[in-house]
Amino acid sequence: MIDFNTHPDRYRHWKMSIDGRVGTLAMDVKEDGGLAPGYALKLNSYDLGVDIELYDAIQRLRFEHPEVGAVVITSAKDKVFCAGANIKMLGLSSHAHKVNFCKFTNETRNGIEDASDNSGQRYLCAVNGTAAGGGYELALATDHIILVDDGASAVSLPEVPLLAVLPGTGGLTRVVDKRHVRRDHADVFCTVTEGIKGARALEWRLVDEIQPRSKMAEAVRKRAEEFAQGTDRPADAKGIELTPLRRDITDDAIAYDNLTIALDRKGRTAALTVQAPNEPVPAGIDAIHAAGDGFWPLAVARQLDDAILHLRANEPELGTWILRSEGDGDLVAGADAQLEEHGGDWLVREIVLFLKRVFKRLDVTSRSLIALIEPGSCFTGTLLELVLAADRSYMLDGALEGDNRPPATLRPTSMNFGAYPMPNGLSRLATRFLDAPDRVQAIKAKTGEDIDALEAEALGLVTFAPDDLDWSDEIRIAIEERASFSPDALTGMEASLRFAGPETIETKIFGRLSAWQNWIFQRPNAVGEDGALRLFGTGKQAKFDAGRV
Repeated sequence: MIDFNTHPDRYRHWKMSIDGRVGTLAMDVKEDGGLAPGYALKLNSYDLGVDIELYDAIQRLRFEHPEVGAVVITSAKDKVFCAGANIKMLGLSSHAHKVNFCKFTNETRNGIEDASDNSGQRYLCAVNGTAAGGGYELALATDHIILVDDGASAVSLPEVPLLAVLPGTGGLTRVVDKRHVRRDHADVFCTVTEGIKGARALEWRLVDEIQPRSKMAEAVRKRAEEFAQGTDRPADAKGIELTPLRRDITDDAIAYDNLTIALDRKGRTAALTVQAPNEPVPAGIDAIHAAGDGFWPLAVARQLDDAILHLRANEPELGTWILRSEGDGDLVAGADAQLEEHGGDWLVREIVLFLKRVFKRLDVTSRSLIALIEPGSCFTGTLLELVLAADRSYMLDGALEGDNRPPATLRPTSMNFGAYPMPNGLSRLATRFLDAPDRVQAIKAKTGEDIDALEAEALGLVTFAPDDLDWSDEIRIAIEERASFSPDALTGMEASLRFAGPETIETKIFGRLSAWQNWIFQRPNAVGEDGALRLFGTGKQAKFDAGRV
């Protein structure tokens, strides 16, 4: 089982240090520290285990270190920054693992960019040696790249000439869309194995600054301090500790404090049920800080995040996720009111941004998402986003025989109108009604009101609102039908349908992960007996089928 939980005390590949307003993440990958046997992580090459630690460190910098306004990513090894994803690991991995690895890696890069854009915690990269492939892609995620100018160190994206694949964590997109490298320069850059050095890397906008080795450390320190001066994060605030998640995993269930998951292997489903708070959440900013990671919105975000990652990596055959909720919608609304009232506080801002990233992780997950709204549900505000993220939703009109609970309702809050944008930059409601903003306004007029099934269907909040006579059959047929379709076709269909509206760097990257990487990673030119990924490092030359497809 791949476990996404870790702690700085257990890091094997990263060193985190804090000096006043500047944090440093130094990459120092242990060669024998791979997540699986069969490969050595030489030259700071990485696998999923290295990225799990990086993701954890980024989260802790955001929540545990409010004083940090700038973060330097560098290498602790001499004259090498990062050789990128370990090629032997890729050659040994299943296709599903390769694609999930690329997706998680890119989500982690997105988290760096989110911190720079929205948290007042800007990232810069000190490339103190050669940065190849995924190593340069890590640098691309930062705001500012400083390359050592020593006549040897270079940046490169050599996947096309060396491996017959692509820079799978957004490299191509970030080069032209983020750094605005000219197309012809980018074409040359992505087809030269040795990469680009020094003055030409600066001229072509592949880096922002070059420094001789003798001045590198001082230049990095000075630039980081300049970045940190622009932060709005409080220098004297106390962070909150992200404590280990409580989680119980059995063969047919996973249980967290606020989330339970029922695993139906025969039906190939995972039913996720989120619980509302048991009591009103702490009110007032002091009480929120005192609650720490037990504050319900943060606790739910952490548990959902872990569950999504666990199911992705460890339960690939559970292709349909059923989204449910239980509890008192008033208590969920109360939590949303605290998020809205104290949105200017650094911690509350981080919680909302984290929830946004968790919902985005759901958006790009290659699973069918079906939301069920039944009596006892609490799809209010923040939890309503689960319904809006689903590929389709069913809301029971009335109650089932023998159930004396009130009929189900939905309740929008202010959090549904922009707090949690999708990868396309729009709210889920704006995406749903792309050409009909008046429909969004009609729902906004219902903010704070409970909406029953027939009204929710009329407003467009749910797909269907069956009554008690049809409910069981409609749900059963929908789930069984999903299991009968090709998983590959569903992945392509869902990824294509979820991101209507503006194209962004994120939608481009994840669209290409679903299409290009899924396809190219299976082609014989890459993974066949004579493919480049298989033969890399053996001294043998790959043999390519010359036909263009």
